[in-house]
Amino acid sequence: MTDKDVFKSWSPINAKWVNWVKPVPFIGITGGKQTDISYNFRIVKIEYIEELSKDTAYIIDLPGYTSIMEGLGFAQLGLRPISLYNGTNPQSGAMSLVDNKEIQNALLWGARELEKMKIEDNALPVFLLDSNRILRFKMSASIFDNSWDIYEQDIPSYECFSNNGIRKIIVRGEKIQRDLAKILYKFQKKGMTIFLANGYEPPKEVRIKKPPRKDKFH
Repeated sequence: MTDKDVFKSWSPINAKWVNWVKPVPFIGITGGKQTDISYNFRIVKIEYIEELSKDTAYIIDLPGYTSIMEGLGFAQLGLRPISLYNGTNPQSGAMSLVDNKEIQNALLWGARELEKMKIEDNALPVFLLDSNRILRFKMSASIFDNSWDIYEQDIPSYECFSNNGIRKIIVRGEKIQRDLAKILYKFQKKGMTIFLANGYEPPKEVRIKKPPRKDKFH
């Protein structure tokens, strides 16, 4: 597969929601050649959702490539995984805060899995995030800071969701990260119901507190 082929697998023409797929990790994803990857990736079976609902979108916010494996689990159920990874790679030989290479490997592996699946063009979205994105602890000034945040423009607006019949968002993760909380707090104020799922128990409704005005990281 070429870089373009991999991107098309994750962002097929005419499929709904794919305009939100970030192109950054797909640049050079195959190393400019046909790549035979053989990693021990496994698609996660989704067992914490008893019944899929047409009024619900999902956000998988787990470390590294694990969110991709869970997103592919939803894909097997007919939902559309949407890659939101937006971190850049360091120069060759340099160390970085976030390991994007494992994400690229998983996206490459996942592209082949997606080619085997039948997902309708109007399928509900499952947005994929790396919870390591906000790591900003640098042991050395020489470490490349490729941490990143998700912003309002990176996902559909409340109005877009609402116009498409989505009234609930389930976040799968240990917690709702501070950058995502800023976005979902505004959604919540407009009427969106937010749930948090730990992967073992049924999702639980949460109330997001108003985030502080000034982020200590910026």
